[in-house]
Amino acid sequence: MTKRNTQQRRHTILARVNQHGEVSVEALALEFETSEVTIRKDLTALEKSGLLLRRYGGAIALPKEIVTKGDEKRDTLRKMAIAKAASALIKDHNRIIIDSGRTTAAMIPELSKKRGLVVMTNAMNIANRLLSLENEPTLLMTGGTWDPHSESFQGQVAEQVLRSYDFDQLFIGADGIDVERGTTTFNELVGLSQVMAESAREVIVLVESEKIGRKIPNLELPWQQVTTLITDNLLADDTRKAIEAKGVQLICAEA
Repeated sequence: MTKRNTQQRRHTILARVNQHGEVSVEALALEFETSEVTIRKDLTALEKSGLLLRRYGGAIALPKEIVTKGDEKRDTLRKMAIAKAASALIKDHNRIIIDSGRTTAAMIPELSKKRGLVVMTNAMNIANRLLSLENEPTLLMTGGTWDPHSESFQGQVAEQVLRSYDFDQLFIGADGIDVERGTTTFNELVGLSQVMAESAREVIVLVESEKIGRKIPNLELPWQQVTTLITDNLLADDTRKAIEAKGVQLICAEA
């Protein structure tokens, strides 16, 4: 199936959803003479783009009352810009870790352009989005204990699994950035983040500029463990200089 045919099929699926209000995986697979797995990938991709909502066995049209607010749209654009800059650092056949988080999850569509990736994650939503990619990167899950706060797997089992592998890059978010100390988090479970950083040759932090300067008690990764910080272009000049003085590569993405 060519990329063009895939786009045409997804365009038609969206038209069916908007016309009828809902569609089923089974019916679409029969209509397009393809597998249900392919249709599920189509629906996942369309949901990720904000064009429909997945439901068991199919999908439904977006409710009319769902309207993206201006600030939410700007926030999404910033996350997408940061995610695109992060994905540009990934080479074909890299072995990477993607930690849980909305900004790191925004990277997934960009990974469709990469070949031969091996991706480890501790987040179910990221794993599901990876499975929707047509280039089908090799997916590894940490397993472990489910933490509802971070919506990810944590704990000793996850740490042991990570220690069994060697990775090129870790992509991780943060609740805040203490310019003097490093990345900070509201979550007290920081052990897995430490092991992730130790298992990767490069540690790349993805965070919006508004979180930089936000001091939160729990230090997650000190600057010594961070290779690169990617943020948006709203970062103040003095803050840029302070971060770069810590020996961290700073990338400010145009949102």
